Amino acid sequence: MTLRKLLETAEPNVSKADLKMIERAYQFAEKAHDGQKRATGVDYIEHSLCTAQTLAELKLSAPILIAALLHDVPEDTATSLEDIRKEFGADIAKMVEGITKLSHVKYRGIDRYVENLRKMFVAMAQDIRVILIKFADRLNNLQTLYALPANKQKRIASETLEIYTPIANRLGIGELQARLEDAAFKYAYPDEFIATEQIIKQIFPHKKKTLDSMIRKLKKKLDNANVKYYDIYGRTKHYYSFYRKFLKYNKDVNQIYDLVAMRIIVDSIADCYAVLGIVHNSWKPIRGRIKDYIAQPKPNGYQSLHTAVFGEDQEIVEIQIRTREMHEQGEYGIASHWNYKETPSKPKEVKWVAELARWLKTVKDNANFLEGAKIDVFQNRIFVFTPQGDVIDLPDGATPIDFGYHIHSDIGNKASRAMVNNELVSLDRTLKNGDVVQIITDKNRKGPNPEWLRFVKTRTARQHIENFKNKSWKNILPKFSK
Repeated sequence: MTLRKLLETAEPNVSKADLKMIERAYQFAEKAHDGQKRATGVDYIEHSLCTAQTLAELKLSAPILIAALLHDVPEDTATSLEDIRKEFGADIAKMVEGITKLSHVKYRGIDRYVENLRKMFVAMAQDIRVILIKFADRLNNLQTLYALPANKQKRIASETLEIYTPIANRLGIGELQARLEDAAFKYAYPDEFIATEQIIKQIFPHKKKTLDSMIRKLKKKLDNANVKYYDIYGRTKHYYSFYRKFLKYNKDVNQIYDLVAMRIIVDSIADCYAVLGIVHNSWKPIRGRIKDYIAQPKPNGYQSLHTAVFGEDQEIVEIQIRTREMHEQGEYGIASHWNYKETPSKPKEVKWVAELARWLKTVKDNANFLEGAKIDVFQNRIFVFTPQGDVIDLPDGATPIDFGYHIHSDIGNKASRAMVNNELVSLDRTLKNGDVVQIITDKNRKGPNPEWLRFVKTRTARQHIENFKNKSWKNILPKFSK
């Protein structure tokens, strides 16, 4: 990795003045780390460069790249945070300070684990940019794990899959999440990694050949129909993502249709739908596999059209159609808020992170905190709709009661029945992606049924029900004491 490559990558997205500042930060960090080596034997500044390079590839702004170059200076050298503040300003110093506070996040024992998660969420709430730099820092650490003892390799890789990648997923940073997962996979589960690699190598060539042929034919059809496209390419499923699906489908590889998929990038929303029509006229679509995330975006802002078709040789091929802006959001998630020169560097509050940070201040018990964090961050998410079309983000396995409490505590407390997709269902029904949910309330109801604690999934629902239950007991106890 070289400074020249970093500057070349950053150049399209930053000003000339910013490029000079990035170069100055490199020289500052290089001087501070002078004489220091990594476990691999390379100069320490190589790690700082690689961290900044990853973020430059995400098209992030100059202040983030500068903070990435400086991120280890206060902790590992004689140069202080105050020196950085004087040289590069308060904003960059604040980011570096946030990274320094996270530098001792380790996966050792449940109490230490929970305390580190607390630090992570507090840092995210204060400045979400800090976690982006930490992800890039962690990626380079994973890429150089070969230089560490086996026990450290396993710990760092497991820690990445347990802590870092679920947060990247929740922030919608699909590109960085996948790179972190694949880099950690081979060290956390070496046998499973080798088996996955063998399966993919065995079935990939035929699927790739089918996909390439379909891409050539589609390009001709779009040209003939005068539909403009920015890019059409094949996307290969990442190893760890494939492995999780492999387990989900009981190790039946024939159930995994998206080992390779087609991605079509166009200029406008109208073109997205025009392309979808041409695709369906060219190959038979699979019923139930068409998803319109443009009309109904995911809660994290993700938009795209998804479909699956019977392609050549009856191979099932998944296809995603999106605009360039949608592609940026889909690949970079929250990181896309700091793409390009005109984007302000001011930290953006992420609603669920801010809520989690506020909740942290009230929860002292580690077990309760970990349970809440698992639901809010580390659990797969689904999204359902209100009858008005509003998107509601819930953990996998959520029920109508969880939905009700997400809307408002009164709706949860007074819930009596639920309608899902215009059908009356039980209150413990497990919701699925895309369900339209309506709660019917009983204004005479005094409060929630404590039995709901058996099936609710969200922290919010559980808190309200437990609070009501405890309050009810407090009202009853004085009567028995008389």
